[in-house]
Amino acid sequence: MSLLFTPFTFDAPSGPLTLPNRIVVAPMCQYASVQGQANDWHLAHWTNMLNSGAGMFTIEATAVSAVGRISPGCLGLWDDATAAALSDNLQRARKLAPAMPVCIQISHAGRKASSAEPWNGGMLLSPAQGGWPTVAPSALPHLPQETAPTELSLADIAQLKADFVKTAKLSQDMGIEALELHAAHGYLLHQFLSPISNQRSDVYGGSYDNRIRFPLEVFKAVREVFSGTLGMRISATDWVDGGWTLDETAALSLLLKQAGAQFVHISSGGVSPQQKIPVGPEYQVPLAKAVRERSGLTTFAVGLITEAAQAEGVLQRGDADLVALARSFLYKPRWGWEAAVALDGAVHAQHQYWRSLPREAKNIFIDAQIGMR
Repeated sequence: MSLLFTPFTFDAPSGPLTLPNRIVVAPMCQYASVQGQANDWHLAHWTNMLNSGAGMFTIEATAVSAVGRISPGCLGLWDDATAAALSDNLQRARKLAPAMPVCIQISHAGRKASSAEPWNGGMLLSPAQGGWPTVAPSALPHLPQETAPTELSLADIAQLKADFVKTAKLSQDMGIEALELHAAHGYLLHQFLSPISNQRSDVYGGSYDNRIRFPLEVFKAVREVFSGTLGMRISATDWVDGGWTLDETAALSLLLKQAGAQFVHISSGGVSPQQKIPVGPEYQVPLAKAVRERSGLTTFAVGLITEAAQAEGVLQRGDADLVALARSFLYKPRWGWEAAVALDGAVHAQHQYWRSLPREAKNIFIDAQIGMR
């Protein structure tokens, strides 16, 4: 039997959350918002992903404040306007797809905020280009040629924690079942973790215990107000000598487990242009395996897992508990269907799509309303 198409249940304070399979749509920035607000683009994109056959869909990195956006077009959830737009489009999308748990990744970009979209170079924007001043644990720019961020004061840090808590509350109020804190890819929480970007001399910098202090405080504060499934995405290594390490990631994951986390989503890199990443199929899976073995926390593997057999192999070997894919779902929005055909699995699907299967394919569809194939 395919492990990829077996259910998985998270035990959260609000009660169990069961995914119909172990495929997760990873968060993917769309750069399509206006003033942080979701719109028709998100309605179409989310509807597509909710019809993908995955077990859970994750909404893209969603900023906890306007200055926390990666780019001017990034999604946000920090006030009534952004909450109303996100909730309205999400509820409309959910009406057009089989029931699927939704996760939201909440984030602050720190010194990597105020940046252009990837197809426009991704560089820091000037005020004339629509950019804004950035903040970070230390006044160190991501790239040498960029303007340095402002170092966060203790009062700023307290406000940031409150921002994360507010966004978590708003997420729960609109019925989102799971939440992922973004501590990867060089954004603010990762900036606190890494000695490359965090060179503070107070209680939030220096030693490992000090560098993990703020991300752990944020997690604990969010855990108090969000009763659903909660986890964190972490870059397991900076791929730079002297940076954040796999050993530190495993130790942090154990602390997160003790603080009430249901999962950790293991990625890597993003905090330094000096990174040397050995990119290749499943290149991050060994990181997920190590974290899972050392922490005992439910682990998502991600990174150039593109084929059903790969995903199945990750689970069969015990390298991770769930498999997350991002770009593969942009390229093949029905990736979950193809995987079900390949692995003799089953997916929920709307009746309108049932005639789409190739003639030679075994029926994989389960009625979205009555649960029968």
